[in-house]
Parts: sequence; structure tokens; C-alpha cells
Amino acid sequence: MPTTSHIVCPHCGTVNRSPASRLDEGPKCGKCREELFEAKPLELTGEAFRKHVSHNDIPVVVDFWAAWCGPCKAMAPEFERAAVELKSAARLVKLNTENEPAIAAQFSIRSIPTMMLFRNGREVARQSGAMQAADIVRWVRTQGATARTGS
Repeated sequence: MPTTSHIVCPHCGTVNRSPASRLDEGPKCGKCREELFEAKPLELTGEAFRKHVSHNDIPVVVDFWAAWCGPCKAMAPEFERAAVELKSAARLVKLNTENEPAIAAQFSIRSIPTMMLFRNGREVARQSGAMQAADIVRWVRTQGATARTGS
């Protein structure tokens, strides 16, 4: 595992370097001084999505969803609970496919909710259908993609 990790600030978008061994200790952004990990999913659009997926050294789990989707609404609180458990091991983000159809098309999102796990800017796993929090956490960890397992 690298000795430092690049972490995109969820508040200002600055890419920060933090000792990989200290990610659980509440690191703060060097620019805006806000916490780098909030233990809740981030709502992302366009350029912020691209930055988080390509510049975070930790895995990024994307929930592709839409407001009209019943299973998406049902999974939302479960995704939030998973974000608490995975706090600094993976960045959980949400992308509204109705607001970002080009990104949904780029990744061939055919059904929602669909979760995709990215590492170093590349898709490493995909799962469609609503899931419970424990199943989301297990799925992320099963992919060998949490920050603790290395790159």
C-alpha cells in the first residue's frame, strides 16, 4: 500500500495527500480545513464526479439512481448506513441519472439502482438492484477494494 493517499475534499474539491495509515484519524483538507470524510454519501454531478472517480486513491462506490425510482428511494437510507461503516475505506457517492444522462450513457447504465466500484479511475465491479447496508458493505469488501487492502 502506498504510504500516502490522494483524497478529494468533498467540500472544495481540492486533492489532498494524507498518510494512508492515518485515514481513520479524521484528516482535514489543506485548503478549506473541512473533514475529508463525512460518513455520508456525496451527491455529485459532472466534473465533480470525474474528479472523485479519477483522483481518489481510495475506492469510489457510485450509486446511479433517479428520483422517480422506487427501489432507488428504498436503497437510499441503506447506502447512507453503508457510508457510515465504510467511512474512510471507500468514498460513497450518488449520481442522479436524470440530471447526468451523459455520464449514465458513458457507463451503459441500463437499470437503476446500479452501483459501480471504481479504483484508480477504472470500473472494477458493478451490481444492479437495491441492497441492504450490510450487503453493500460486504460487496465492497468482497471486491478487495477497501483502502486497507492496498492497490
